[in-house]
Amino acid sequence: MKVLTANRLIDGEVVFWKDAEWVERFADAQLFSGDDAEAAEAAEAHGKNQPTVVVEPYLIDLIESEGLWAPVSYRERIRALGPTNLNHGKQAEGGAGIEALQHAHGAARSKGRVDLIKRK
Repeated sequence: MKVLTANRLIDGEVVFWKDAEWVERFADAQLFSGDDAEAAEAAEAHGKNQPTVVVEPYLIDLIESEGLWAPVSYRERIRALGPTNLNHGKQAEGGAGIEALQHAHGAARSKGRVDLIKRK
């Protein structure tokens, strides 16, 4: 499974792709399975054609955590949770999606981020 993510240009907020628009909560993101590779690539291409809306959209890999999905990469879990201060940002909202993100394990880099680093 994969999710498309980026940073919103106007305020730097981490956003996720859902049905042709950007949402702020990871739990609301559209999931792309291995069978949906074409749809995932099309979404990424559409996101990259929005340079006045988001910065550097890329796909991230997911793992199952507590019956829900979470990013494999520790970096991406932090981005999805908001600031590391537990009393602020998305973590303060709580809920099952936040719990799954907080308890997920794995430290691999997402392929999208690795490709982004290689380009620079």
